[in-house]
Amino acid sequence: MVNLKVGQEVELEYGGKAIVKREIGRGGQGSVYLVEYNGMEWALKWYDSSKFRDIAEFRKNLKNIVSDGSPYNKFVWPKYLTKQSEDGQFGCLTEMVPESFDSFVNILRDFKVVTDPLTSHLVRKPVRFTRLYAMVTAAINIVNTFRKLHTAGKCFQYLNDGAFFVNIETGAVLIGSCDNITAENMDMGITGKPGYTAPEYVLGKAKPSRQTDYYALAVALFKVLFRGDPLEGRKVVMDICLTEEDVLKHYGEKALFVMHPDDDSNRPVRGIHDNIIKFWDTYPEYIKDAFVKSFTEGISDPEKRLDEDQWQEIFIRLRSEIIQCDICGRTNFVSLFDKIDSTTYKCPKCGYDIATIHFSNYDWRLPVYKGRKFYECEINPFSDDFLSVSGEVVENKLRPGVMGIKNCSSRTWKAKMPDGQFHDVGPGKGFPLWQGLEIDFGRVKAKM
Repeated sequence: MVNLKVGQEVELEYGGKAIVKREIGRGGQGSVYLVEYNGMEWALKWYDSSKFRDIAEFRKNLKNIVSDGSPYNKFVWPKYLTKQSEDGQFGCLTEMVPESFDSFVNILRDFKVVTDPLTSHLVRKPVRFTRLYAMVTAAINIVNTFRKLHTAGKCFQYLNDGAFFVNIETGAVLIGSCDNITAENMDMGITGKPGYTAPEYVLGKAKPSRQTDYYALAVALFKVLFRGDPLEGRKVVMDICLTEEDVLKHYGEKALFVMHPDDDSNRPVRGIHDNIIKFWDTYPEYIKDAFVKSFTEGISDPEKRLDEDQWQEIFIRLRSEIIQCDICGRTNFVSLFDKIDSTTYKCPKCGYDIATIHFSNYDWRLPVYKGRKFYECEINPFSDDFLSVSGEVVENKLRPGVMGIKNCSSRTWKAKMPDGQFHDVGPGKGFPLWQGLEIDFGRVKAKM
């Protein structure tokens, strides 16, 4: 592979030149450079042709990707191809990932290395989700990007931790490695990090498809929640140097989930996989059940893997079950709060009671606390909008301590007031929380 030099000009396929400013990093397919093109900074991925089975086929597919355009604005999509050099080398330009996003690599290891502006020394800076809400929203966003890709009839050929970029404040997500996206069931011989690659693809028994992507999706979601690899446990650690044969064994023919309910021979190792050990029992049973199914039945039978709709329903529920205590601020899932009865939780830290409300489209009750948001997809069963806030629990400005629900949607609701009558509640208006409260959102009804 020919490395590019600072100041070198690289011609683009349809005119213009990009100027190399510096190298950003290197990976399994080549190097990435910061370049300037048309007065803007771009990332240039420069490919090492020796890493590809058929570099001409790869370039042809990449050209099609550029021509098709991104199916969703959350993909870091290839924009421009460069001309091929005399020795066949070439690259592609993508937009730069905003600084507000952190690489998933840094999130998994809990830090990134930065330069201290005062001392110019390299120091570690913590990289952690600031809120449970952001973490769960990141999971929902990852699910949605996979759905958008599959709706366009495409799938991933290659994924690794570095493909994901996350805003730890909001849970917003961007996904890279889009130069390795193809039409479904097209095999270009590109293999990703073993942990993301479906066992049947590792063994060469299947082509990239939705089913192999469903496996990769389950891996990504597991890593968001548990900060570890679902197949890397005691058995993998025992093989200190993973040979190609070991990879085929641990991630293919003998793949074993670290939390397999009937086989504990590949359990997480304390001191190495502490995050999985620490977090596994903090999640409700339906979360653990989903991953158990994905990495037991779903290991050998691709049809048993959860699709995007199933994962979205699961994570929307998980987000709805976050509690933030109004008194002490303790924030966690309902599974870690004491349950007094079928309608009330108690904070294990300060003893404060947290009420719940039942939505007619759910089999579970949603906790109610100051700042709690209700999303469009929760009050409209036909909506896929998991980001728009339709309602919020707020404190009465004139009567501190008195809580109510504000209508943040564009529609008029009906709510049963303490006088026993139903009243219209228009956009921007609110109503008090009380034991006999009933709400008619339209397609969904709720009751305290």
